[in-house]
Order: sequence, then structure tokens, then C-alpha cells
Amino acid sequence: MARKVSRRKKPPKEEFQLKERKKIESEVFDRSTLLSLAKLISKGILKSVDWPVSTGKEANVFRGSTADGKNVAVKIYKVETTKFVKRKEYLEGDPRFGKFRGRERDLVFAFAQKEYKNLSMCEKAKIPAPKPYYQHKNILIMEFLGMKGLPFPMLHDVGPAEGEFRQLMGDVRKLWKAGLVHADLSEYNILVGDKLYIIDWGQGVVSGHPKAEKYLRRDVENVLDYFSKFIKVPDLETALAYVKGERKTL
Repeated sequence: MARKVSRRKKPPKEEFQLKERKKIESEVFDRSTLLSLAKLISKGILKSVDWPVSTGKEANVFRGSTADGKNVAVKIYKVETTKFVKRKEYLEGDPRFGKFRGRERDLVFAFAQKEYKNLSMCEKAKIPAPKPYYQHKNILIMEFLGMKGLPFPMLHDVGPAEGEFRQLMGDVRKLWKAGLVHADLSEYNILVGDKLYIIDWGQGVVSGHPKAEKYLRRDVENVLDYFSKFIKVPDLETALAYVKGERKTL
């Protein structure tokens, strides 16, 4: 029998949703990126880049605004400070990209393009994820997931609610059927709104990737490890069989 799911934690907005606001890292705004942002603004695609939503080793995400006042998420892959060469396995095995022989800067651009393509596949498969709007070099503009201008919290910070395990496993199943694997799924790249939203798709691979099944197994294992702290979950092989369509239910 499943254990009772714990109540969600409710951290103060100042502590969670606004904690990234003062974390602007100047290295993300190299000259090339500033020129690209200026181009997007001159084209009317962006009006402004407002403040940081999250910061990471490979990319920063900012809340941005469009000319019509709509909030968007602006993900900027770091060009000068990140060594993407260590993550080439996610790119080189992807039949959409083939063997990569470009410069480090071109590799960063390729990951931004890869995330745009993966988000487009999510949208087509009706997976809860940010809708992609535009990609230029190392900049990706996508749907802003939040309310009243503030981003939704991470699953890791608020904990799960009843029914979310089945939703997430069902989404992983739909992704596999659509030919896509997240390849880095965990409670740290899932946002909690009216449902769970899967984010951070730069490393995602299509099923034709030689390590797709390995990554799928790791994703499912991560999900089981996290939710097992709150509810009773199936074993890994049962969960994998469900995700691959070999079982109708969990």
C-alpha cells in the first residue's frame, strides 16, 4: 500500500522564487551574446531581459518581455566559460546532428538548437514543457512557466502531490513513444504548476541515439528514487516495461 504523500513545503517567495534575482553572472553576457540580444530586440522578438530565473554551469535563464507585454523565458547558453566538449556524447550520437567537428562556440550553438528541436517534439507530443518560440546562436526564447511574473518552483523544493508520480511516468511513456528521451530527468528539472512541467532539454536525445535506452533507464531510475521517499513505487524493470509500452499499467 502506498504511503501517504507528505504535504508540500511552502518556502517564502523571497527565499525560493526570488532567490536568483541577485545572481546575475557577468560572464554570460559576452560581446557576441550582447550583439545577438540587440538583434533580437531590434527585430521585435524581445523587448527586454528582466532578471535571472535560474543560474547554472552551462546556461542562465532570465525572465524576458516581448513588445506586447508577454513574459518569456530567455535561456542563454554560456559561450566563454563552459566546456561543452564534455557533453558531446549527447550530440554526436544524435542522428539529427551527425559527427560534430566545429569550434567550441559552434558546439554551444548546437546545444541551443538541440534544445529548441527537443521542445518542438515535446509540443507535438503534448508533453508539459516550455513551448519554444525562437532560437538564435546561443539564445533560446521559450514559454515562461509561472504565475504573476514569477516562475513555478522546482519539484525538489516543494515536494510531490498525489497523482504526480503517475503523471510524470505517463509523460515519460509518451516521450518514448514520440521517440524522445530527456536523458537528465530528476526533481531538479521539473517545475510544479497546475501540473508537472519538464524543463532543461539540451541533452535530450532521440530514440535513434545509440545510448537512448541507457539514458531512458537512468531517467526512470531517478524518478523512482525520488518518489520512493514519499510513496510506494514499482521496481525499475516494471516501470521500464510500462514506459516502453510493454505493460498497460503500473
